Amino acid sequence: MIATARVTADADLVVSRIAAAIGEPARVRMLHALLDGHARTSTELAVVAEVSPSTASVHLHRLERESLIAVYQQGKHRYYSLGGPEVANALEALNVVAGKPAAKFVPSTPARLLVARTCYDHIAGRLGVALHNRFQQMRWLVLVSNGERTYDISPEGAKKLRILGIDVDSLRTMRRKFAYPCVDWSERQPHIGGALGAALLAAFNRKKWVTRDLDSRALNITRLGQREVLSMLGLVLP
Repeated sequence: MIATARVTADADLVVSRIAAAIGEPARVRMLHALLDGHARTSTELAVVAEVSPSTASVHLHRLERESLIAVYQQGKHRYYSLGGPEVANALEALNVVAGKPAAKFVPSTPARLLVARTCYDHIAGRLGVALHNRFQQMRWLVLVSNGERTYDISPEGAKKLRILGIDVDSLRTMRRKFAYPCVDWSERQPHIGGALGAALLAAFNRKKWVTRDLDSRALNITRLGQREVLSMLGLVLP
């Protein structure tokens, strides 16, 4: 009975600590901004929370400490997202109680780059995010739990990618990350970066599923590409 009471008390302490972290108005605004699934920088979250960058940093550290948000580095930027689906579910439940509607993310990216474009040597935009999400839905793309936010490909995924002429084993021997979630500039959700991302772009180009603009990073999805990706992945391209 004593042990059970101690476990209950410990759980109550955790709940009260998390509730206190959520309960500050500036932190609530930050969490609500992340509820749409799009990652944001500390500068953006400071604006949303209506606080200074230094104050935002303190709030973000508190939220991270309670595992309410996740943070990861990409180049010079640090991006913040919700700590997981359970955090989103808790916030949604609180919003139902409070009667607060969720805000919609509106990208500021030029229209011709929104659908598809290159990001270094891989596919970005709505096309890149759609491929990333579909690969995860089909359990081809597996997040490696090594603290570095990298991906691996399942045996079934590797088999399907061979149809595109992508040799997964060869990609793994390259002197670069095999695959990782690269935060999309416009969508603020991940697309596939690394050697796998580059191989996908090369395959899409080779098969003429996309064509490149001569004067920008925009990619044009061809009718052939729309048809073949629908057939192979069951994915309707944007």
